[in-house]
Amino acid sequence: MVSSSSAISSSIPSSSSHSSPSSTSSSIASGSSSSAVAISENVLFDDFNYTDSTQMPTNGWYVRTGGGGPGISGASWSAGYVSFLDDPDNNSNRLMRMRASTAGNGATTVQSQITHDGNYLRGTYAARMYFYNEPTSGTDGDQIVETFYTITPLEFSMDPDYGEIDFEYLANGGWGQSQPTMFLTTWETYQPDPWIADNTHTTLVADHTGWRTLVVQVDEDQVRYYIDGILCATHGGKYYPETAMSINFNIWFIEGGLINSSSERVYQQDVDWVYFVDQEVLSPQEVQAQVEQLQMDSVVFRNSAN
Repeated sequence: MVSSSSAISSSIPSSSSHSSPSSTSSSIASGSSSSAVAISENVLFDDFNYTDSTQMPTNGWYVRTGGGGPGISGASWSAGYVSFLDDPDNNSNRLMRMRASTAGNGATTVQSQITHDGNYLRGTYAARMYFYNEPTSGTDGDQIVETFYTITPLEFSMDPDYGEIDFEYLANGGWGQSQPTMFLTTWETYQPDPWIADNTHTTLVADHTGWRTLVVQVDEDQVRYYIDGILCATHGGKYYPETAMSINFNIWFIEGGLINSSSERVYQQDVDWVYFVDQEVLSPQEVQAQVEQLQMDSVVFRNSAN
């Protein structure tokens, strides 16, 4: 993360009100034929077909509670802010919804995060997410961060074995940006206090609201970021990760980025699925083809990657 480390709405906006595709289709042409697509051997796939977050630990997910960063000092993390709902565009599909809310200070701020307990490094990571530009209730303007990322625990300040790969969407700007911006960041390490960041990042100043397919390839010496099949950034050198990482999603507020209002506002992000293949570098189209095949085969969860 570029900054210091990282009431449920009744429905998700349908694709008819946005330029992005519905959740029943992809913004990436898979190019697959009617024949079955071979699924890679070492795969993690989760279609997030749960009833509630209490079922997630069975499949290796930790739903964060308690306090701590990133985000607003004094904020808390709530498992109740991770929920599941039927896809309004496909009644056989379900979506994960993650929320964050605030009334202007740490004591009233609640954020959400999930972490998969596997250890992943070289390979291809992907997720399909719906990013929102506005709160579902309350006044807009808070600097909210909607994320998909991988991370290694920081054992000590400037730990050389630390690693992190981030997709972070700042719908209301932040970190020097005044417009909606996607940060693609690859980390070497950092020091929490006083803050020192050793990373390289690419900023995409553009509206990313709607469904987006995010793919990151961790190759032999490069990290490549794709959004909807388009290569957006290539990072390498000392920023290439050396150690295994966990897979994470969270939504949180930037310290110092809250508007001056004591009225509650609620933000959210939605996730359709997450995918990882170990030791294989797949194109976004190949990822999409495998995900579609897994869904056609009614696979809601598979983990042969660990």
